[in-house]
Amino acid sequence: MRNTTIIYGLSGSFCNFERSLKALEELVSQGAEVIPAMSFNAGSLDTRFGTAAEFRRRLTEITGHEIIDTIQAAEPVGPKKLCDLLVISPCTGNTMSKLACGITDTPITMACKSHLRCGRPVVLALASNDSLSASAQNLGRLLNTKNYYFVPLEQDDWLKKPSSLVADFSQLSATVESALRGRQIQPIFF
Repeated sequence: MRNTTIIYGLSGSFCNFERSLKALEELVSQGAEVIPAMSFNAGSLDTRFGTAAEFRRRLTEITGHEIIDTIQAAEPVGPKKLCDLLVISPCTGNTMSKLACGITDTPITMACKSHLRCGRPVVLALASNDSLSASAQNLGRLLNTKNYYFVPLEQDDWLKKPSSLVADFSQLSATVESALRGRQIQPIFF
């Protein structure tokens, strides 16, 4: 990961923030330069999983960089080639659907759009309760779109939440390495 710059975005799915931050720490420990980014909700909402201020503090502490948290700050990501790869972890079904439809109304979606215009890879660590229902068409669309790579997915509770998929955050680093070589890590679903 040395000599690799990554923009690491968090969107909703607050229950997965701890797993995402652990995966982020692994990227940093492997030598990646990481710039954090947050969607409006991820950066401002307090939940039963923690406060926005605490997650913002931890992101800044882990990466040593200020958070990209406005659309204006995210827009130059592509033109200035601020990163080699962009990660969204966790990536909600809402964010995935916006990406699939070209909607850029958050710092994360703007950073992604800006980054993709340079033909660079985006890694998604999906965490969504409707991945196999309402968001399934958007998952399919991005699986077939150049420069998108997925952290391997599993049904996190197929009995109680049969449409839910969540990334195996422990495979984020391997997915990043594979995406930097232009390959989707396999298997995608397990």
